[in-house]
Amino acid sequence: MANRMRMREVVVGVGFLLASVCLGGMESRGQQAVVIQVKDQSGAPVPGAQVRVAPVPENAPEKMETDSKGELKLQMKPGVHALIVQLEGFQTSHTQIDVKGIGEAQTFPLVLKVGATRSHMVSPEAAKEDKGVVKLTVEPFTVTFAIGAEELKALPRKTVVMRNPHANADETYEGVLLADLLTKYGAALGKELHGAALGNYIVATGADGYKAVFSLAEADPSFHPGDVLLADTMDGKALDARSAPFKLVVTEDKRPARGVRNLVAIEVKAAQ
Repeated sequence: MANRMRMREVVVGVGFLLASVCLGGMESRGQQAVVIQVKDQSGAPVPGAQVRVAPVPENAPEKMETDSKGELKLQMKPGVHALIVQLEGFQTSHTQIDVKGIGEAQTFPLVLKVGATRSHMVSPEAAKEDKGVVKLTVEPFTVTFAIGAEELKALPRKTVVMRNPHANADETYEGVLLADLLTKYGAALGKELHGAALGNYIVATGADGYKAVFSLAEADPSFHPGDVLLADTMDGKALDARSAPFKLVVTEDKRPARGVRNLVAIEVKAAQ
């Protein structure tokens, strides 16, 4: 009997320790428990509603839709997130949510109105000018995000070598694949890039107003060879004033004309 009691204490102790480690890990990742709660105009829960969030939450479930109670539970970082909820027979809900600091689960109630699905939203107003950031907008989300150097440093890094025909020399750039950044903010890439999404395109804008256009598929490694890189260093050093804060580098172009310097804005749009 005494041995059984000791075994029970050990099991409970180990369980408590594992729970503590897990909770500690979640806190260290800075994740907040969030419940997206979807109802119709009568107050009844709406199961099967498709949910899209930008930035995409870490460890998001493969099936981003509400359960039988009309709820979807997520772990999200504090901050402003764009949110789209849609279901056939209802108007699509475009909104944003402000996830507060770590604590008790936050619930965000949404009401879907009966009606035709809206497939496109007007582009948001230009965000306030900020130095050292690139403004990112991914339709149909209506929030413009400011992406800074710290966020880029936290994403997977890649190095590419490009030939500069003007200087007749190789240049080594390091940065983040544009596809990785766009995926984080809800662009339809990888297995999501099919059908209507193949009509999506990217507009990259420099500080002087210079623009370059890419199809979304050109930025997707599963569709297109080469890399489209959002670079922040060249030859192991920070970009100079001629190119900073970021430069778009395109390895497969025969001419470097779409290598946008002083990159300040990236927009993903749908062809009309």
